Amino acid sequence: MSRIDSGGEARKPAAADVVGTVQKILANMEKVIIGKRSQVTLCLVAYLCEGHILLEDVPGVAKTMLARALARSVGASFKRLQCTPDLLPTDVTGVSVFNQKTTEFEFRPGPIFAQTVLADEINRTTPRTQAALLEAMAERRVTVDGQTYTLEPPFVVVATQNPIDHEGTFPLPEAQLDRFLIRLSLGYPTLEEEAKMLGRLQLGHPIDEISPVVSAAKWVACQDAVREIHVDDKVRRYLLEIVHGTRMHDDIQLGGSPRASIALFRTGQAMAAINGRAFVIPDDIKRMVQPVLGHRVILRPESRLRKVTTAALLHEIVSEVRVPVVGRGEKDDFPDR
Repeated sequence: MSRIDSGGEARKPAAADVVGTVQKILANMEKVIIGKRSQVTLCLVAYLCEGHILLEDVPGVAKTMLARALARSVGASFKRLQCTPDLLPTDVTGVSVFNQKTTEFEFRPGPIFAQTVLADEINRTTPRTQAALLEAMAERRVTVDGQTYTLEPPFVVVATQNPIDHEGTFPLPEAQLDRFLIRLSLGYPTLEEEAKMLGRLQLGHPIDEISPVVSAAKWVACQDAVREIHVDDKVRRYLLEIVHGTRMHDDIQLGGSPRASIALFRTGQAMAAINGRAFVIPDDIKRMVQPVLGHRVILRPESRLRKVTTAALLHEIVSEVRVPVVGRGEKDDFPDR
């Protein structure tokens, strides 16, 4: 997707366009989500990469509000799935209904056809229904009764789950966890942030007052622009060494897959674009290691018994990989800014 500049020629959005768009959305979302700029930024990184988000946290910390604010800020359609054990796959994808007047079956699309889909408490529904999301998340399309439907961009699934309550839940299998680009937690607000929140909620919820600040078409253009961000060969090697380090560590049973390498590559591009750069630096990769790899690495049972954590292992692996030196002095690797 391209824009038309003042000279009448079509051009792709530059990194500066992405920065301006992201800043507008951040400011809009912070009318609702207070004191969580880092987490909101990570969500926008995933959204720029056309990836999906898993919010894992205790109830009542604005996970649902974050998804709603994100959809409203971009002017995207929004649907919420309240996941329960009796939720059926057709409740997600839609169903064909017989029309007696026309004597034909008519397809009635389900919530998955929205541009922003919130799967609330995804671990409370059965694996069969969880799997109904897989094709949509991986390929941006849905197949029902042999007919394939393409989903409208920008498409994103935001799923939530409560890590504390395990009764009556169906933990997501590793294959489906891998479909989420990032996993993150919002955490509790500070006392001052919570006091500010109470003040805003006194006369009504601020989510009802926010409106789109960018169009869905503009956001799709930004997603295209992120793919143009330059990644030096040394930085590529750096992120690959980190992923391969997870596969060889003695405490890790299952390391990052090639999909993890792609995710680290793409999120590094988005993080660079958000920071106004047309090239990725090693710090962009470092910043995304925990959100991207944290849910993809499986520890050995004996390591879990020793209270070893995934976060500590990833920090150890990153610290052992030599950081490459990249800069403007190397030929024309980086465009002048």
